[in-house]
Amino acid sequence: MLKQHCLNQNPNSSHALAAYSLLVFLLFSQSWPSIMADEQVAKPHTWQEAFKILGISWNSDGTLKREIQIPMVNATPSVTDPKNQPVALSTDIQLSPKSKAYVRLYIPVNPPTDTKLPLIIYLHGGDFVLFSASTVIFHEFCNNIALQFPAVVVSVEYRLAPENRLPAAFDDALNAIFWVKNQASYSGGRDPWLDYADFSRVFLLGSSAGANIVYHTALRALDFDLRPIRIQGILLNQPFFGGVFRTPSELRLIEDPYVPLYMCDVLWSLVLPPYANRDHEFCNPIAGGSYLGRVPRLPRVFVKADEGDPLVDRTTQLVQLLQGYRVPVVYEHNRGGFHGIELQNKTVAQSLYNAMKNFVYSTRVTDDEDSHASY
Repeated sequence: MLKQHCLNQNPNSSHALAAYSLLVFLLFSQSWPSIMADEQVAKPHTWQEAFKILGISWNSDGTLKREIQIPMVNATPSVTDPKNQPVALSTDIQLSPKSKAYVRLYIPVNPPTDTKLPLIIYLHGGDFVLFSASTVIFHEFCNNIALQFPAVVVSVEYRLAPENRLPAAFDDALNAIFWVKNQASYSGGRDPWLDYADFSRVFLLGSSAGANIVYHTALRALDFDLRPIRIQGILLNQPFFGGVFRTPSELRLIEDPYVPLYMCDVLWSLVLPPYANRDHEFCNPIAGGSYLGRVPRLPRVFVKADEGDPLVDRTTQLVQLLQGYRVPVVYEHNRGGFHGIELQNKTVAQSLYNAMKNFVYSTRVTDDEDSHASY
């Protein structure tokens, strides 16, 4: 029996918070009938428009009805048809019998037997309110990482907002790291697939909202002794951040078809803790807060951004913050593009896989490094 390591989750308090979220949102919508991303530039939008784009609506109990029909797929734990092999093998592992928390574990179909593979802990995108580790686009993303790096991948199923506002997703990501730590130390046993993993080469990877989760989880993890695992780097693909004051890219791309600013404003109202504004540290990592003092202790960081993404200036600000603290950063800043481009463009996706693989396999840390070494 595997040892369970889970932060406390109270389903009753979660339900109460969901109802509270609906009440606050309805009061908020009455006082803010039209959303103005910038009074001088943007045309007015309603929160109903944002909900329509997101494919969400309120249930009477304060939870969300999620209507976007992107398929969810089962794991593929074995090869059933040799003529039609899967890209990678995958299996779902429940982390706690007291919750729905689980991870989807991936390995190559033919993992090497003469060397250990880096272990990638992955957090999917979806604006903090949508999708799952089993959503097909993220499942295929992890399949390709397992195959092309190659690597062992742990994809985290985390709780969604507004039913579970931040920092719930950070807690779930941290629980996944604790689970990997326990697996590495044989605490209660080990899944045989993790025998292929090199626990001294662990990386955290996230896309969009998942990249936000990775950043904050990496900072939180600094408070814990994670040995025998070592987190050697974090990878942030188009991280989803915001702030009260608008950046030039947000104003330049204010009506962006993928992440328009008024939709982002509504999302943050659903995601952040009650009464928090967009300069809360969960949304704006350069605004201050409790995490800034930990930033110099982060390991090597890979960051990818696209000039056609309204969030690109936020990403550049984060890179400048990291560099100011002398954190080693690899910054892939691409011309053109848009938010989530790698999910629609195979050429761009391949370029991203190549850049991330190079980052992972070029990251070498010796035991005698004191700063930016690892956890």
